[in-house]
Amino acid sequence: MMQPAPLLPSQHVPLIGLASLPATALRSRANNSTVTVAGLVILRQRPGTAKGVIFLTLEDETGVVNIIVWRKFYETFRRAVIAGRLLRVTGQLQRAHGVTHVIANQIEDISPMLDLLLAPQGRRDDPAFAPTEDLG
Repeated sequence: MMQPAPLLPSQHVPLIGLASLPATALRSRANNSTVTVAGLVILRQRPGTAKGVIFLTLEDETGVVNIIVWRKFYETFRRAVIAGRLLRVTGQLQRAHGVTHVIANQIEDISPMLDLLLAPQGRRDDPAFAPTEDLG
């Protein structure tokens, strides 16, 4: 099993606006829709029985998002999956048996943005933080 990232979500890093949806917004999205989420990696799991599937848990200031990374995408985004502390993930939203998760098809390690997020004016000065859609 992979170890969780060393950065603790309790530091309340403001993640909304990372060109992604907050975790709570997934409740109102349609099943099988394409979504982009961002969050601190709080758990990485690679069970021996999962045939190469990786499970990630991301956390933003509104909640957690479960991410499933199939083997073919793990090979493509290996570095981000293994070493990323802050990830932006695009994929298909799926709901089954009361569980919501995102099936990843693109993973971006945006860990370098942590310094900007923690800076007093970092979010306002960087175009990477512009929302991609109206979240209200």
